[in-house]
Amino acid sequence: QVQLDQSGGGPVQAGGPLRLSCAASGRTATAMAWFRQALGKERDIVAAISRSGAITYYSDSVEGRFTISRDNAKNTVYLQMNSLKPEDTAVYYCAATTTFAGAVTTTGRYEYWGRGTQVTVSS
Repeated sequence: QVQLDQSGGGPVQAGGPLRLSCAASGRTATAMAWFRQALGKERDIVAAISRSGAITYYSDSVEGRFTISRDNAKNTVYLQMNSLKPEDTAVYYCAATTTFAGAVTTTGRYEYWGRGTQVTVSS
């Protein structure tokens, strides 16, 4: 089992930065990712990172603005969000797997999920 403890998030003005953290405990997580779900929409991939951190993936909508990183010594993954836009408003979820090592982008491949944290970007 992997437990994921998310922190960060909250309200922010458009153009501002915000950082999310997700600390994993229990078994060692391999691939990790951030997903988001806006009201009335499906949960979509935001960014993913491989076990080593060498491989990352970003959705088109956040490429160049968001950065995913991980500190394996702390079993923690981060999402640095810059130049935030109102359309980034959503509940953000951390996800982890102990099965896959690459930058996995599909929800079905992640066994473990954080509780979610609201990010609200006002214009």
